[in-house]
Amino acid sequence: MSDPDCPLPEHQRPDGVDDATVEALGKLSEALETVEHARGLLYGFHRLTGGAHLMLGQAVDQLRDAGHGDLADRIGEELLGRNVVHGRWTFQLVEEYDDTYYRVFREMEQAARDQLVGGRRHLYEAEMKERLRTQGAPHQAAVPDDSGTQGAKPGT
Repeated sequence: MSDPDCPLPEHQRPDGVDDATVEALGKLSEALETVEHARGLLYGFHRLTGGAHLMLGQAVDQLRDAGHGDLADRIGEELLGRNVVHGRWTFQLVEEYDDTYYRVFREMEQAARDQLVGGRRHLYEAEMKERLRTQGAPHQAAVPDDSGTQGAKPGT
């Protein structure tokens, strides 16, 4: 059982690693987190555009059923199956982003952590937590209290 008032070894700076290195890795991690967010938005764009495309197909069918065949044909011919950018649907944008940028970004961030701090993650944040928390105070433990008593009143 770990001491809930002491950070786990994977969240402690290895010997010989300076502040500038921890700060630089923290900024690199922050950049990766932003790329993760951007990737999520890209997947959201992919799903929203795909959903809109399915609705478009339904609208074309409904227009045709309502007696507006010429308009339905025009919309269908202009939009159904149309690329969102030159030569690409959104799934292709997602694949290219993943293969060209996202995968390489993750690999480089991992390589930097492996080379400089033995692969440890979030050292900057772990050290910030240690600077800001009050040791021994309720709800400010370094790690979860696995006994199931964290936050319980004395005697309960």
